Amino acid sequence: MDETVAEYIRRTVLKVPRDEIKMMLQKWDFLSKAQLQSLNFHQTKDSISQEVVQFCEENSADIKQAALLDIIYNHIYQNKKMWSVYQMKKSGEELECFDIADFKKKFKRRLRSALKNVTITFKEYEDNAIWIRVAWGTPYKKPNQYKPSYIVYHSQTPYVFISASVLRSNMPLLCQALIVASNYHDIREMELRSHCLNSLKDIVFKRYSQNFETYTIKPLQGGNVEPEDADLRIVHENRSEKERIHSLNEEIFGSGPQPKLEFAQYRLETMFKSDPKMNVLDKKEPFRCLVKFSSPHLLESLKSLAPAGMADAPLSPLLTCIPHKARNYFKIREKKDLFPASFVSP
Repeated sequence: MDETVAEYIRRTVLKVPRDEIKMMLQKWDFLSKAQLQSLNFHQTKDSISQEVVQFCEENSADIKQAALLDIIYNHIYQNKKMWSVYQMKKSGEELECFDIADFKKKFKRRLRSALKNVTITFKEYEDNAIWIRVAWGTPYKKPNQYKPSYIVYHSQTPYVFISASVLRSNMPLLCQALIVASNYHDIREMELRSHCLNSLKDIVFKRYSQNFETYTIKPLQGGNVEPEDADLRIVHENRSEKERIHSLNEEIFGSGPQPKLEFAQYRLETMFKSDPKMNVLDKKEPFRCLVKFSSPHLLESLKSLAPAGMADAPLSPLLTCIPHKARNYFKIREKKDLFPASFVSP
């Protein structure tokens, strides 16, 4: 077994909490049952990693097996990566039968035609997700196994989730290989990012309930209540206002927890309206704006604005439409007058 392969396997094992090493090795399914049973998982992680490497040498492990172990590790601990969402687009609405073997063949051929020194590894999971690991090299250097790209593609959907390597110059090659292999003709970054891969999937696959309409304030019920005591009236008004905010929040965000989104960005374009007498603009030109949002938990932060008294309820659709805008990324850049009336100069 190559020394670089042995060292990579050893380092991968060392990253795993000791109580979970056995579970990960079982998922890897490369060591025999006898080898697994002989491993002492109560010793130090360094000793465990050395024994694992010894068994791998007996089994003649290669870079493919080391890469599969790495995919399994990142599938289990996927929140350690920052994931970005990409959306692909077809020229028509035709549906095609997905062939995993054909996808792998086209992906490898396209990528290796542009770059010889590259390691490509695939692993399929039960939810129709194909995990792809790409370790990048150069024309003169072998692939760097410690800075790979991870790609998660759900077959027969236009969405790809990518945790890229440090070298951004590799992204065009990777995107080209994806659209060729999946028979699409365009790919764009949706400008949604998060460490929580499952939350990004919930957003783009619409697996959680959230409305995106603008809600009007409903009149409070029970107007015939006339308490004599001023303090009681204030308490009643405060309670009613909290109930109103809670009701509007549930209509907009739903009652369940929000997907964990950490970054969102989209472009807006609208016409700037001003008094002709002010002579602010000589020509009628569109006003373009790049809107960025970031937070450790963006959607929950937006949801808490009204209850915390930091914003009026209901929230502006400019805030509540973030996941909706991202899902329609290809339409956003063409759409006009996206600002609500309150955001346009009188």
